[in-house]
Amino acid sequence: MPEFLPALAASDLPPGRAAEVKVGGQAVALFNVDGTFHALAARCPHRGGPLGSGYLAGPQVSCPWHGWTFDVTTGRNVDGGDLGVPRYDVSVEDGQVCVKVG
Repeated sequence: MPEFLPALAASDLPPGRAAEVKVGGQAVALFNVDGTFHALAARCPHRGGPLGSGYLAGPQVSCPWHGWTFDVTTGRNVDGGDLGVPRYDVSVEDGQVCVKVG
């Protein structure tokens, strides 16, 4: 059964920022939206662009390669369509952002 694993210190990801981290051997894109953390699979399904380096505007991240945009709270493509990104559960424990992968 998957468990929450530490990803990074909450203080290392200020509001409005994104980062890519490794959690349990998996690349994960983390986002801080107004103090709430969200996690998605790190690669855009279109061409594999790095979502952790994307442009975060509110709860939406745009892939830096071709602009595909996803809701970080759900992983769904905001332009519709069936392509989405896997979303992971997140918790903050003792100042650490933890992600449940697997």
